[in-house]
Amino acid sequence: MSLPTDRLAPNGLPPDGPIFREPWEARVFALAVCLSRSGLFTWSEWTEALVARTKTSDCGAATYDVWLDTLEGLLITKGAANRALIDMLRDAWRTTAEATPHGRPVVLAPGVLAALVPSGSDT
Repeated sequence: MSLPTDRLAPNGLPPDGPIFREPWEARVFALAVCLSRSGLFTWSEWTEALVARTKTSDCGAATYDVWLDTLEGLLITKGAANRALIDMLRDAWRTTAEATPHGRPVVLAPGVLAALVPSGSDT
């Protein structure tokens, strides 16, 4: 994945300041980098999946939903998770976020993930 040319310095390198417009972009990018470095998928697989998903999105842009859908799809394709687990985690986060006062960090209670993934399961 490359930066849009309007975001590059005249020498073609990223600027010294932030290269992401929104915090979620940096977080999802970091997650994709970590999962790729861990060997779950290659960087080529990530970029190909993101480009393909972006092309089929309603707006043709790499929005949060597109990035998230791409990551979820790769997790499922690679057998790291299944749709039911991802949906349960999304519901747990949503419920927690709705119960968290505005301005406070959203944090899943200890044991939530363990309760969603019984020991000995294959994701």
